[in-house]
Amino acid sequence: MSPRALAFPLAVLALLAATPADTTELRGFSPAAAKAELDWEAKFKAIPAPDSMREAMRHLSARPHHVGSPYDSANAQWILARFKSYGWDAHIERFDVLFPTPVERVVELVAPTRYTAKLQEPTLSVDPTSGQRAEQLPTYNAYSADGDVTAPLVYVNYGAPADYEELEKAGVSVKGAIVIARYGQTWRGIKPKVAAEHGALGCLIYSDPANDGYAVSDTFPVGPMRPPQGVQRGSVQDMPLYPGDPATPGIGAVPGAKKLAVSQIQTLTKIPVLPISYADAQPLLRALGGRDVPARWRGGLPLTYKLGPGPARVHLKVKSDWKTRPIYDVIATLKGSVEPDQWVIRGNHHDAWVNGAEDPISGLVAELEEARAMGELVKQGWKPRRTIIYAAWDGEEPGLLGSTEWAETHADELRTKAVAYLNSDTNGRGFLDMEGSHILERFINDVARDVEDPEAKVSVWKRSQLQLIKDGTKEERQEARTRRDLRIGAMGSGSDYTPFIQHLGIPSLNLGFGGEDRGGIYHSIYDDFYWYTHFSDTSFVYGRALAQTAGTAVMRLADAEVIPYEFGNLAETVRKYTGEVKALLDESRASAMETARELDEGVYAAVADPREPEVAPRRDSIPPYLNFAPIENATDRLARAAAAYEKALGGAGVAGSGATLAASSAADGNGASSGLTAGQMDAVNAALLKVERALTDARGLPGRPWFTHQLYAPGFYTGYGVKTLPAVREAIEQKQFGGIDQSVERLAAAINAAAGVVEGAAAALRNQR
Repeated sequence: MSPRALAFPLAVLALLAATPADTTELRGFSPAAAKAELDWEAKFKAIPAPDSMREAMRHLSARPHHVGSPYDSANAQWILARFKSYGWDAHIERFDVLFPTPVERVVELVAPTRYTAKLQEPTLSVDPTSGQRAEQLPTYNAYSADGDVTAPLVYVNYGAPADYEELEKAGVSVKGAIVIARYGQTWRGIKPKVAAEHGALGCLIYSDPANDGYAVSDTFPVGPMRPPQGVQRGSVQDMPLYPGDPATPGIGAVPGAKKLAVSQIQTLTKIPVLPISYADAQPLLRALGGRDVPARWRGGLPLTYKLGPGPARVHLKVKSDWKTRPIYDVIATLKGSVEPDQWVIRGNHHDAWVNGAEDPISGLVAELEEARAMGELVKQGWKPRRTIIYAAWDGEEPGLLGSTEWAETHADELRTKAVAYLNSDTNGRGFLDMEGSHILERFINDVARDVEDPEAKVSVWKRSQLQLIKDGTKEERQEARTRRDLRIGAMGSGSDYTPFIQHLGIPSLNLGFGGEDRGGIYHSIYDDFYWYTHFSDTSFVYGRALAQTAGTAVMRLADAEVIPYEFGNLAETVRKYTGEVKALLDESRASAMETARELDEGVYAAVADPREPEVAPRRDSIPPYLNFAPIENATDRLARAAAAYEKALGGAGVAGSGATLAASSAADGNGASSGLTAGQMDAVNAALLKVERALTDARGLPGRPWFTHQLYAPGFYTGYGVKTLPAVREAIEQKQFGGIDQSVERLAAAINAAAGVVEGAAAALRNQR
């Protein structure tokens, strides 16, 4: 057991005794069906084996397997053979995608002294696969523009929009400069994007040891953190516009698909960008002059951090090959016995930047164990009610290529048939992280209550609850004690759920364990079997816990007589987001009014010290007052519809919020039965499939039509980080108020549409009695 597992205070652990025992009711199941389901789930959870996952990881991470590499193709064939050996109907779908790799990379300090960056991670004798030099991708950022520039250097902290506001106040411009930013806070692709918007000619991104090195813990191979010459590769494609193959936006990159020329692609960076190690960054930062940085901008290197510009001048050159390469999605299917045209989809990617033991193989080996276990259940007589599709995606690392191309290719089928998509990516040791659609919040909380944590020996739900009580904010601690369900996070981007939830409106979840295994080998040559088996889930027991959690969720979604969505938590969450946006608008208005007052009163006219001028802020227009009543009224309607649906669900003899009635119909092959006929269940489930779809708008978000969901999207200036109620929230944040009234109306219309579908499902249930 880890030290953290022992750290809970006795007073908190005492809450275990006060927690009521879990009931045998399952949402969406009649009593007889629930009993049969729990029996099958118990058999399933006994099958996943840590040793099997260890050996699968050893094989899959044995060689570098980036997009286009021989081992990437070989791994796809190996995964295909595994699925077939488990009894699944499996095949490979190929797509041809733009994936540039570098042919020339140069970073040189040319003044006031000279230094040439190594741009290479050293082989370590204790780490067997770190020396596979000929097969490793160089350290680079995919989809960087080609360029050859020499310019003064400016330090921009994390390179977020707020950092440029700080630079402007300090009188520092990046126009005509090369910026150097540290990894963190924003997704890497945002850093060159914002730099270019401010006139920079190039961008360097480095891992600062304060965030990702010796200031956190011992560096690899002594400890888990990034060593001095370690580098984080990664894509800088502008995925907040659209993910997937940059040359085929909105359509699958199948043979014969019409492709954009490279010059026409909007998601490529406008300036050259390269990632570097903190060992290579140190001479560059040491050469900077100018003002000292604000205290919160200081990193962990042994130097005085300066803003610049100059006297440091840097030469940056990037050139890539801009080739199209094949990717291989492995798709495996167990056909449903009752409702084969309703699909439950589970995915994890298989490609990596180098060997990728943690990212993504730690999640993939859990998915493979789920598939093996379900294959064993089929041999024992289990028949999933709905069709289950397991996918091992290719091309996730460059920009969610495999999942996006598959989803775009099968978009019409998915909109009609998909019940849910369940994703995982990396997996480690610690606490269950749950993100996703809030119509699945109650469902996944109930699943988490039924899986045991391998260290704490309580449910993974209980351990997460206790962690929130121990370390959460005041609000989180209060909710953890009193709210039935733990809140799940909303999803931004950064993994393969994006095309399902944010483009097609398919309810989605992202699951994984972590929090106890610090690591600094992300996207480096050291993310390999040696590192993972020394510093992460070394016994693979949390791999088994992920397989048990995700597999149980898949089985429960596949077998439920009535799809186990719940809408009360959705309504509550939308109400919470609306309150946040209203407060944001009030804050923005107050700030703009205060700035206007100070400017009118001449606060910035006199300069006390001409050596340290205080630059006056911009005068922004006062944000308009917005009428949030349409959103609030729609949310109230959704809440009423959710309550009516719960009542009708219980009255139909299917477990919902508590009450159930005895079931009377004949059992199917799994022992399932309910008070609803097959035709009645078909009608209700067909309605339920439309709820999340109703929260989308085919016109998409302002300026980015690929993203259609009105509740969740990756932030335009955060990338991975989510923006909820994105059209309205980002208009306020970016002070772009033209059209915001229409965004409010479209959001309210989507919520009203979802409420109408829920009302229809409740009416269908009531009409069956």
